[in-house]
Amino acid sequence: MGAGKSTIGRQLAQILHYEFIDSDHEIEARTGADIPWIFDVEGEEGFRRREEAVIDELTQRSGIVLATGGGAVTREANRRAVSARGIVIYLKTSVEQQLARTAKDRKRPLLQNAEPRKVLTELIKIREPLYLEVADHVVDTDVANIRDVAQQIADLVAPQPQTLSPD
Repeated sequence: MGAGKSTIGRQLAQILHYEFIDSDHEIEARTGADIPWIFDVEGEEGFRRREEAVIDELTQRSGIVLATGGGAVTREANRRAVSARGIVIYLKTSVEQQLARTAKDRKRPLLQNAEPRKVLTELIKIREPLYLEVADHVVDTDVANIRDVAQQIADLVAPQPQTLSPD
């Protein structure tokens, strides 16, 4: 939450000339409902089932940059799908930055009716080992600007020119 997945993902897609897809926006488009409403009506488990189906489908496509919700990693099926079908970047962000970036955002179901610092600290304890399990690369987003982070990732994932050496 607040790591910059959507913002950096859009920039990265531009640099790579790929399509950008945000799995949360895809879920909203398909259901005609926003994420907080889905959480209210179906609970987190109902949302996670929808998210798993969307991620399974989207990870079968090529030429895309996919931003998933921060909790997608909690489902084993999602971890398998993203790690087997793509290059996974963990956008590492401090709790302080997450708080600053999400302070005015009222569309974060897990931060509603709770103490945000405590929630974010608990979430990172649970999720960070899972992020590290699937990540091909870890990129810190605390201090760099969006364009620089996107370029750093592009440099990591872009195919490198092959040189042939004489046998």
